[in-house]
Amino acid sequence: MDRTGLSESMASTGLRPPRALTLAVTGLCNLECLHCLVEAGPKATQRHVPADHVRRVAAEHAALGGEEIWITGGEALLHPEWLEILQFCRAQPSFRTVGLQTNGALLRDADIDALRALQFEGLQIQVSLDGASPGTHDHVRGPGTFVKAVDGIRRMAAAGLGEHVSVAYTEMRHNMEDVPALLALLEGLGVRRLVAGTLVRGGRAVRCCDVAPPTAEQYTSLLARYHADPRFRRLYEAYGNIAAIEWWKGRAQAGPDCCTLGEHPYVTAEGTVYPCALCRPDDFAVQGAFEKSLATVLVEGFPLWARLLELKRLRYRSLRPCQGCGGKLHCGGGCMGRAHAATGEFMVVEDRCDLRTAVYSWH
Repeated sequence: MDRTGLSESMASTGLRPPRALTLAVTGLCNLECLHCLVEAGPKATQRHVPADHVRRVAAEHAALGGEEIWITGGEALLHPEWLEILQFCRAQPSFRTVGLQTNGALLRDADIDALRALQFEGLQIQVSLDGASPGTHDHVRGPGTFVKAVDGIRRMAAAGLGEHVSVAYTEMRHNMEDVPALLALLEGLGVRRLVAGTLVRGGRAVRCCDVAPPTAEQYTSLLARYHADPRFRRLYEAYGNIAAIEWWKGRAQAGPDCCTLGEHPYVTAEGTVYPCALCRPDDFAVQGAFEKSLATVLVEGFPLWARLLELKRLRYRSLRPCQGCGGKLHCGGGCMGRAHAATGEFMVVEDRCDLRTAVYSWH
């Protein structure tokens, strides 16, 4: 099936064409983070995906009109052919973005030289950094990991890759006070941007009592800091992307349609395909991404994901806690993938409802 055939197959579903693909090339990881959504680690059962399978899926995504591909894990750098995979993706003419997600601890000078040699404007390297100090970052990722991650970022910036590097930060109760210092650290390191996401109560975080989502008070405190502190506001506008502030900015507007539902599918290292990395209920998964063509898998998924689209519309109209909420236009019940991850249900508000309510009502 070609791009036209795929579009025709989608025409009656209301879904968007697959634009960005996140592809896990291994389930193994050198770390065993307390908040890992996929529960990767040194003993994970999902091993390395054969490189020829990865290349085939990447090529088919490109042939179907895909614009982005993100290589992830586990820890992508553990895959013995991770660089060859990136080089292959870089050669696909339709890809405007080729992304690598890593914890940064394994970056060698030779790896950095190889990344620089790709000479690709669309290269994006996303390094996980969950705080501005070892005390907060190492709390979830393990002793010594902060120093290794920052060292990797610093060496990439020194090699001229700073504009290609962003920091992935998970908002948690123990690290929210680090946000101002983290933005200042990014400025000093010379990297591109902070990409933040609130902790999801899924995966390993369900069983771990040492991590928790931020509180409403932490969100409103950050809002107060943004309005009262000119230096913090300047750093935020240059580098930041924190939910508390972005929600407050858009509170009176229709929220972005963040529920991609097939526009950004996620392929696990076992070959299971979900409509996105956050929406992973087994009833809406398709198996066999490394045995079937990508188009075949997507066509199998479209009817399932169209049902999710109907649920999404129903949520906006009928969720009781949303009626009368000042943020309904912008939020609409929030992310239903998050809602399902936290509760096992779709027809409930997302797990950040109290945070959103505090932000929308803040003056």
